[in-house]
Amino acid sequence: MGPRSMSILARAASRIRSWREDPVKFVVEVLGVQPDAWQADVLRAFPHNQRMAMKACKGPGKSAVLSWLAWNFLVTRPHPKVIATSISGDNLADGLWTEMAKWQACSPLLTGTFTWTKTRITANDHPETWFMSARQWARTGNKQQQADALAGIHADYVLFILDESGGIPEAVMATAEGGLASGIDTKILQAGNPTNIEGPLYSACTSERHLWHVTEITSDPDDPKRSPRVSAQWAREQIEKYGKDNPWVLVNVFGKFPPASINTLLGPDEVEEAMRRHLPEDAYSWSQKRLGVDVARFGDDRTVIFPRQGLTAFAPVEMRGARTTDIAARVMLAQARWGAESIFVDDSGHWGHGVIDNLISSGHAAIGVLFEGKAIDPRYANKRAEMWLEMAEWVKRGGALPNMPELKRELTAPTYTFVNGKFQLEPKDKIKERLCVSPDLADALCLTFAHTDMPSETSLEGRMRAIKNNHGGNHIKAEWDPLREEQNA
Repeated sequence: MGPRSMSILARAASRIRSWREDPVKFVVEVLGVQPDAWQADVLRAFPHNQRMAMKACKGPGKSAVLSWLAWNFLVTRPHPKVIATSISGDNLADGLWTEMAKWQACSPLLTGTFTWTKTRITANDHPETWFMSARQWARTGNKQQQADALAGIHADYVLFILDESGGIPEAVMATAEGGLASGIDTKILQAGNPTNIEGPLYSACTSERHLWHVTEITSDPDDPKRSPRVSAQWAREQIEKYGKDNPWVLVNVFGKFPPASINTLLGPDEVEEAMRRHLPEDAYSWSQKRLGVDVARFGDDRTVIFPRQGLTAFAPVEMRGARTTDIAARVMLAQARWGAESIFVDDSGHWGHGVIDNLISSGHAAIGVLFEGKAIDPRYANKRAEMWLEMAEWVKRGGALPNMPELKRELTAPTYTFVNGKFQLEPKDKIKERLCVSPDLADALCLTFAHTDMPSETSLEGRMRAIKNNHGGNHIKAEWDPLREEQNA
């Protein structure tokens, strides 16, 4: 043992027992920080509970608490093993593991006694038996492969930490539970946003609550016990903007699980009602005419051109085996005959690049959309989730759809969940596997929601013509096809 380590440990030896019994004292004396009230409650409960869970709103400082308790366990137990995992390797690296480095830098005791690396923290004098290890589980693996991430850990002093446990498989938690079977002091500590209505965090807060010490953390601006680290003004703005019952607000502001029914994007009844809905022209004529173009990727997929104006979506055009020049020509024809003002083309994987190039070179404005690109609204994980959720909200607030059974199947198929507090749509390949067909119709419709609806440049002219011809009260059916040549001659 080096002279510096001996000196540090000698001075700390008399305090280690008190730090083990009172982690709040450890945080104040070793890390030099005063925890928030809810954080202090968790710290005080740690010595007396084998299983602890934190169900948290967005941004209250739960990663700090996890790191404080990890350091406490490393310092106050002999030859401990601390195993940490998260919803992904990047999340672990950017979250908890960075917190471990941050707090180590605040303490001469920790910097002089332990060595931090990107995957492991070890005691300088006993690196093989005194450590904290970062583990990843196989997201695409089977249950056994996922469980193997935490397997093989047995010691007298073991702490398993599951960060963002709302999205971690039960198989990973099952392995951690096995580690509690033997040893002197063995614990599981999990924390996360209540994004899923299944998984370890949900179980700990519901069916297994009697086994867990659960701490609920909220940023509700009207709750006196709210986390002070979250802006009360921000919380009020989210509630005012989206409503108290909005799933995103429930998760991120109140720290509550969303209702079970919200994992389905649209129900059959909602879609059927939209397909029966006939709107007067003046209900949508103010809005910009848009085309959503989903370009076929594989042999069985279809290219779909979907027209929409405000609250009414019209019958789409379907093309199979078409070349990019043919698709561009059909889009140009639709624009010329219907007067489309915006064209949104799916350019994910650059499948639509040729169509976009042909349109632009012919003088037609076309906007490429990357489904996996960044969303405008920070509530959404990517552009695809944003467009689909916006489309679903459009249906619910009175949008009219063409009567197409296949479109109904595609619109009611996807589910969604939350990842790191953001809406995440079910992967397209999973939807295709379930439907046995790619949801090309629905994707094309969703492309028309790539940007916020804008007023039509010709809306005033259209209203004047409707009044003159006494057509203002006519009901235009969504299955009417503005792209059919005979209807636009």
